[in-house]
Amino acid sequence: MLEMFDQVSPRTRARTTGAVYLMYFVFAIVGEVFLQQAGLSSISPNSTDPAAMSRNILGHQAALQTGVALGLISVALYVAVTTLFYVIFRPVSNTIAVLALTSGLVAMAITAMAAIFELGPLAILQSTSTGMSAVELRAQALLLVQVGGQVAPVSLVFSGVFQVLNGYLMFRSGFLPRVLGVLVAAAGFAWFVFLAPPVANSLLTPLEVLGFLGEVPLMLWLLTMGINSQRWNERAAASAARAHTIGG
Repeated sequence: MLEMFDQVSPRTRARTTGAVYLMYFVFAIVGEVFLQQAGLSSISPNSTDPAAMSRNILGHQAALQTGVALGLISVALYVAVTTLFYVIFRPVSNTIAVLALTSGLVAMAITAMAAIFELGPLAILQSTSTGMSAVELRAQALLLVQVGGQVAPVSLVFSGVFQVLNGYLMFRSGFLPRVLGVLVAAAGFAWFVFLAPPVANSLLTPLEVLGFLGEVPLMLWLLTMGINSQRWNERAAASAARAHTIGG
C-alpha cells in the first residue's frame, strides 16, 4: 500500500490523508454517541451504580454493540491516518516520524483492547450459567467498566505523544502552515493531563475542545488544500541525498 501511495503526487497523498481523517472523525463521533446511549463512554466511563449501569446496558444492547463496532472501524481508520502521516513527514525527519508512527499505533492498539471492557459487561450480565446472583454479576460488570476507564487514559497519553511529534514535524516541514503544527502539538500536550485521570475528568470538555481545535483544522487543510508539493519534493530530495551520503 505504501509503495502505491508513493506513486501519487504529494498533494494527492495529503488529500487522501485528509479524506481518511474525516472518515475517522465521523465513525468515532457516531460510535461515541451510540456508546453514550448505553450509558458508557470510550473516553471517560464514569459509572458508579451497578444497577443503573446494568439497566442501561441491557436496555441498549444494540446501541452498545453498534458503538463498539463503529469504534473499532475508527481505530482501523486512524491506523491508516497514522501510517499516511509517516509517509508525509518522513522527509522532514525519518527518526521522529517513526517515533510518531509507533506512538500512534500503540495508542490504537490500546484503544482496540479497550473494546473488551465495553462488550465484556454485556456478556457478564447475559450469563446464566455462572451460579452467581444478579447482584454479583452487576458488581463484576461494573468492575470491568471501571477497569476500562483506567485503560482509556493510557491510550490518550500515547496519542498525545503522537500529536506532539507530528506537530513538531509540521512546524519544521515548510510544506504545511506552522500554525497547524502549533495547534496539533498543543492538543497533544493537553492529552498528557490524562496522566492524572481525576484532573483530566474534571477538565474533560475543555480537553476535548482543544483536541478538536488541534485536529479538525489539520484535517480540513489536508482535505481542501493538501500540501506544498514543491517544498515536499525538495525535502524528499534532501533527505534522499543525506541517506545516500551516510550510506556511501
